[in-house]
Amino acid sequence: MSRVRHFWIIAGEASGDMYGARLARELRALGAEHGDDVRVSGMGGPAMIAAGLDIRVDSTELGVIGVIEVLKHLFTFVGIFFKLVRQAVREKPEAVILIDYPGFNLLFALMMYRHRIPVIWYVCPHLWVWGKWRLPVLAKICSRMLVIFPFEVEVFAPTRLHAEFVGHPLLDLVRERHDPAIRRDPDCFLLLPGSRTMEVTRLMPPMLDTVRELAEKHPNLRFVLSAPREKIAALCRRYYDQYRAAHPQTPEITFVVGETARYQQLAGTGLAASGTVTVESALAGLPLVVVYRLHPVTLFLASLVVRLYRGFFTMVNIIANRAVFEEFLQWHVRPQELVPAVERILPGGPRRAEVEQGMREVVQLLSPRSSSAIRQAAEACLTTPPPRS
Repeated sequence: MSRVRHFWIIAGEASGDMYGARLARELRALGAEHGDDVRVSGMGGPAMIAAGLDIRVDSTELGVIGVIEVLKHLFTFVGIFFKLVRQAVREKPEAVILIDYPGFNLLFALMMYRHRIPVIWYVCPHLWVWGKWRLPVLAKICSRMLVIFPFEVEVFAPTRLHAEFVGHPLLDLVRERHDPAIRRDPDCFLLLPGSRTMEVTRLMPPMLDTVRELAEKHPNLRFVLSAPREKIAALCRRYYDQYRAAHPQTPEITFVVGETARYQQLAGTGLAASGTVTVESALAGLPLVVVYRLHPVTLFLASLVVRLYRGFFTMVNIIANRAVFEEFLQWHVRPQELVPAVERILPGGPRRAEVEQGMREVVQLLSPRSSSAIRQAAEACLTTPPPRS
């Protein structure tokens, strides 16, 4: 007999929106195979909207990072939070699936636990970096933890919560969108300054300094900047126009929107903000130099509680447990350090082969036991245990 099964997915950032859309489609497909009508609601962005979810809150502009940035949006977050809590309690979904976004989702998980609504966490918050003391709390309030990095199973081993490694969802995405007709162009250099306004604000100036010096030393290089949406692209163009007015010798940069996946397969080398895009690039085979800058106050406060896991902040390096991509933080994000790092990984550079081998290792480490990471995650969600008392 057909059942109606109702799930919620809560995603607050671009990567979570992408995973949530894929997961929702797989949940519905698996449900249909068993004769069930699976319905999915929650919070997400354009990908989840396009996937046909009943979106209660559009999260497109909620992906902020850092203490200062969050404080600016505090009242918005509070209003959205309690709106969603009230709706979830009223509807009592079979389970709420939380995707990363720990600042919001940790509190949301606690509220769901209090109302005996099962919580599945998919894409574990990085507690192994900034909050190991919260592991027992997370173990108590979650019914299931689905992790996408193999080392995270060890992180939860001391708790009573069973963590299941389901593979990284980007593997499915990168594999599906691979175009065999595209050949890597050694002279194409890809710039990925981030998906958030504050990332672009802090990273575009040193990136442009680096581009100018690289162009002087390697005039064969052609530069492409890929932005996730037009708002970010427009901000990048403004920085570029202002910079070129002051430095007329700055080379041309081609700006593209929504074509990151294509250029990750086409470009020869890249310079990227730290984030999910670095894992995506590794899976696509694009060697990178990785950078990041935070507000000084945010960096100071973070330094009090955050410890680099395995000695790195770039996820590709954490997965491999070695420096596959060279990474530069804060005041090290300057052309004096970035230009030599880029030159080491350009085609023919002394680290190129090492980086390519490291990226292949990362692919193996992130691969699920089944053919599809998304399907494995959906299967786990559909067999959620009841909430614990």
